[in-house]
Parts: sequence; C-alpha cells; structure tokens
Amino acid sequence: MKHSGRARKAAFKMLLITLVLVVLVPVLGFVASVVGIAAMVFSGFLFAIWMVFALFTLYFFRDPNARVPAGAGLVVSPGHGKVDVIDTLNESQFMGGECQRISMFLSVLNVHVQNAPVSGKVAFLKYTEGQFLNAMKTECASCNENAYIGFASTDPPGQKIGIRLIAGVLARRIIPYVDLGDELARGDRISLIQFGSRVDVYLPHSAKIKVKLGDRVVGGETVLAVFE
Repeated sequence: MKHSGRARKAAFKMLLITLVLVVLVPVLGFVASVVGIAAMVFSGFLFAIWMVFALFTLYFFRDPNARVPAGAGLVVSPGHGKVDVIDTLNESQFMGGECQRISMFLSVLNVHVQNAPVSGKVAFLKYTEGQFLNAMKTECASCNENAYIGFASTDPPGQKIGIRLIAGVLARRIIPYVDLGDELARGDRISLIQFGSRVDVYLPHSAKIKVKLGDRVVGGETVLAVFE
C-alpha cells in the first residue's frame, strides 16, 4: 500500500535526534573533568529514560496494514479511535453547506496513521495554523491547528467526503502524505498526526451512518457510513 513505512521513518528520525542528545552528556562530562563522574552517572539514568522513550515511540508510530472491506458505497474510518460526536453542522469550505459529522478522539495509545475513507481524488487540501487545545474537547476543531482534506469520491460516485485532522496538546505536527489532485484507493495511507489528536469526518445527508457514540473504530477498516 502507498506510504508504507513512513511512520516508522519518522519514529527513527525522532529517536536518532534524542539519542545524539543523550550521548552528548557523558562526552561533555568527560571533557569537564570536575563534573565528569556526576555527568556519567546522570547520563546512565538519562539513557535508561531514553530507552523507555524509544520503546514508546516505536509503539506509537506503529503502522499496520488496513484490512480494507470490499463493497460498493462504503465510507471507512480515516482514523483509529473512539467516536464521541455524531451531529450536523455547516461546512462551507468544501461540503458547501449543512452536512453530517462523525468525530473521533485519538489517544496516545491509538495508531496515528490515517487512511483514505473512500476511493477518489483529493479535491481540496488546506492546512490551517492555530492553537493546541486539548483534543478531547470537540470544540477544538474550530481553533486548533488542522489539515482539511476533501475527497471527490469515485466509489461512491459523485459524492463529497471531507476529513479534518486536528492537532491537540501533544500533537504538534500533522504530516499529510497527499497532494491536491492525487488519486487514492479506499484505505490508502494519507497522513500522520504525531501524538494525541482528533479526526472529524464530514458526510452528505444521503450517507447512512453505521456507527454510534462510544464505538471504537479502526482506520481503513471500520465502516462509518454507506451510500445505498
């Protein structure tokens, strides 16, 4: 599948940078002999902390292949998390008016690679800088840093589906894998949000929602809605 391994590369990059910082401590301590012993003891403790951080980072940046369901007219979840909002709202940037919204919270224990909800073309792409409020609060969608991706769907044909990737307190970076005009298959990897965050899905009223509040969803696998 497209972009396989990109999350793992991001994890290794982060680990390499932090490891260099950890290694510098005993080196500097050895040069400054007066505090060398203390620095070496401290560096051992720091390295142990780094090992815990490394294990968590590798776990956090895991990127399983989605078992994408077959069938016509399906909209799969773009994110892994818990559905905590199902409502309607006005979204004029891409959806053009009132639409249905399914919102899910992604904790630091969830997979943070996102998947295409439908097959189709990326018809809208906008990155908006903003705040980093707690992503557990649903109102953060209106003020937090976010990336909005709009899909012109080919399956189901002629439909618009939008997703908003929202940063949180810990999630300070959203990394889209797609560009405007890209053609995608349902379940393809489309982005990475580093650490806790939120994903909103915007659907036309003709979509029949198949999930309920409190459901745990899996990116690229769980059917959120169907067009019949």
